[in-house]
Amino acid sequence: MSRVWKIGVAGLGTVGGGLLQFLAERPGFAPAGGQAVVTAVSARSRTRPRPVDISGLAWFDDPVALAVSPDIDIFVELIGGSDGPAKAAVEAALKAGKPVVTANKALIAEHGAALAVLAEAADVPLLFEAAVMGGTPAVKMLREAMVGDDVAGVAGILNGTCNFILSEMEQRGASFADVLAEAQRMGYAEADPTMDIGGFDAAHKVTIMAALAFGCAPNFAAAEIEGIDQVDLLDIRLARDLGYRIRLIASADRTPDGVAVRVHPSLVAQGHPLAETRGALNALFIEGTRIGRIFIQGPGAGAGPTAAAAADIADVMTGARRPVFQAPAVGLKPFVAVAPTRRVGKAYLRMLVKDQAGVIAAVSETLAECGVSIDSFMQKPVEDAGGVPIVLTTHAIAESVLTDAINRIEKLPAVLERPRLLRIARI
Repeated sequence: MSRVWKIGVAGLGTVGGGLLQFLAERPGFAPAGGQAVVTAVSARSRTRPRPVDISGLAWFDDPVALAVSPDIDIFVELIGGSDGPAKAAVEAALKAGKPVVTANKALIAEHGAALAVLAEAADVPLLFEAAVMGGTPAVKMLREAMVGDDVAGVAGILNGTCNFILSEMEQRGASFADVLAEAQRMGYAEADPTMDIGGFDAAHKVTIMAALAFGCAPNFAAAEIEGIDQVDLLDIRLARDLGYRIRLIASADRTPDGVAVRVHPSLVAQGHPLAETRGALNALFIEGTRIGRIFIQGPGAGAGPTAAAAADIADVMTGARRPVFQAPAVGLKPFVAVAPTRRVGKAYLRMLVKDQAGVIAAVSETLAECGVSIDSFMQKPVEDAGGVPIVLTTHAIAESVLTDAINRIEKLPAVLERPRLLRIARI
């Protein structure tokens, strides 16, 4: 007789409700056989309407009590948040020897190393496919498919909300505020969108990717984060005129100085797969030293996390075991961040200046004095811009040099505001 695996689910939002419905319809979905049956749940509201009747399931007001219940075999955490009940419940489940499946990217990015120690000490899986790129198997790609290669870097679009906003601003010529409001009406953005538009959601995800790619402990504190809330429609238009689109790019690269983990709005050349990734889609490049470049793309929300959580449950049922972050957790060291001043790359600079003689000469002279080499230059009057935009792109330059140049240009009498810096993605 095939084994019945009893599942406890904490958090019954979109993903949790979808998982309950999926397992109710297909309890025998796992290729290895057996039945996965939800027997107990925990959530903030017991009476909220859900796609599946939960009246016959054991109810726990406290997710920690559910996590340690002797009547479940697998604990699924879909509460969210890096601390509080989610962290307490996952810790309790691991200490009790329960396999854990989670979609909580903040929890793994900020506490993954300590949780990995607990999981490996108890010899139980800690799986989080649903934490990155929804149902697109980015975690499995790094955790399993790439173990025979050395990963040099990963880069991509890891937040569908930001990608939707930037895509709509470009296509419709609408302001950031207007498109954000639309995204909130459509359910793409939360009432408080800070985690998304501030770049923190993407940073959590790329921190996890860095740990898997380079066999180190996650180190969210080392990520360099800039969101899209300061991206102006003017820059989207001017970048397009230069042959680029602006995307929020999350990247992790191995360098001689350490690991550079960054989230920045960046210029991507038109025609590049990331520039053509529109709407709420996610997309990721993985660079292997042997296999070369792999590109994956898919929805970052919707039913994807449900499918990913189900895939993790299937892995538990098959008895799969591997280190959480590619190497034994005990002694796993966090990656060492590369100082931003040591970074070298191409850049986009946009200045808003007074319409008067000698401005271009003053800007060019300042850049030359700082050692900044100009790749392209454009001066284009724009209606309602409040001044004359001057746009240039640079050859590869250390960011410390570029910052010095920006500080000097800002002080020029004809310059109306601090120059806007955007990186040009190296992808």
